[in-house]
Amino acid sequence: MDRPARLHALTEELRRAGDRGRTAEQLAAQFEVTARTIKRDIAVLQSSGAAIRATAGPGGGYGIIGNGTLPPVNFTPAQAVSVALALTAFRDAPFATDGRAALAKLLDVMDTESRERVERLGAKVWIRRDTTGGSAEPRIRRVVEDGLQRELMVSLRYVDRDGGRTERVVEPHLLAHTRGSWFLVAWCVSRAGVRWFRLDRVSDATLTGRSFVPRDPDLFGEPPADARTVFDR
Repeated sequence: MDRPARLHALTEELRRAGDRGRTAEQLAAQFEVTARTIKRDIAVLQSSGAAIRATAGPGGGYGIIGNGTLPPVNFTPAQAVSVALALTAFRDAPFATDGRAALAKLLDVMDTESRERVERLGAKVWIRRDTTGGSAEPRIRRVVEDGLQRELMVSLRYVDRDGGRTERVVEPHLLAHTRGSWFLVAWCVSRAGVRWFRLDRVSDATLTGRSFVPRDPDLFGEPPADARTVFDR
């Protein structure tokens, strides 16, 4: 998670905590950073005008000041895509029509830049009807998601179907659900070609910090006829 996204998430977590607040250590564990990083982030939020209190000593921590803690609805692009993905996977579920209407209202009030970011990210995730199956552990999934959103290369440790282990550097281009599993569709720098990596076979993943220019979508082929992106009707 990059810093702007973490600052937003920190604020939302403190709003949810209410009067209980959160300690630096609790927030550090949740966001997988150091307590020192959390303290710096809180200082940035306070300097930008966020109403965050800081209490030192035993029983201290951080919280939102005052009772007016409910802000206007403000989703990040990843949060909007996550909601759309859930609605797409379970489009025949009870209240799914109302859910899609609510999502449309959310997109309508987003500024143009945020809406475009949502649509770009949503186009990189597609799903077939067979919605059950394995995925990666949360930490690995977050690395892959960050690489996809921020267009950063990812270093993978991968176990193939025969148990062979390899290390790859890849450009993440798509996430696809098919045959009961989630796959990362990527340009493999190590093999100089398109490769599909089943996420539950990725044993480790780290961001390299190296950016890449997205390749021509035609290079990755057409999704199956019964597949759809998260914003398809």
